[in-house]
Amino acid sequence: MRTSPNRLIATVFGAVYVLVGLLGFAVTGGVGFIATQGELLLGIFEVNPLHNVAHLLIGAALLIAGLSNVTAAKATNSTIGAVYLLLGIVGFFIASTSLNILALNTADHFLHLASAIVLLGVGLTADKMVRSHATA
Repeated sequence: MRTSPNRLIATVFGAVYVLVGLLGFAVTGGVGFIATQGELLLGIFEVNPLHNVAHLLIGAALLIAGLSNVTAAKATNSTIGAVYLLLGIVGFFIASTSLNILALNTADHFLHLASAIVLLGVGLTADKMVRSHATA
């Protein structure tokens, strides 16, 4: 794992997102599962129970991929990075609407964009010698 940036990033981000998902449940007691407004985690990130579950699932996917192999880590980093890029952008437009089922706030948008940059950056540029699943 130490020789693969993709495996390292996937494992570290996975562990962090699982921890964030678990910590989120400590602050969201009494918040509706898909409430458009949640409680603050770490005093800045707004979360609701669905947001916590999403963090747990994303963290688990990254952790499993990071502990598996380079190909899985590369694919997972790229895929989750792309999803976070989309969520980071779309989040700015849905934050004050009924579509905000993850109770996103501005801090969340910037964190999702930062995560996207790291995950996509590593997923698309590191471990170039690894063959993809696609065959010609």
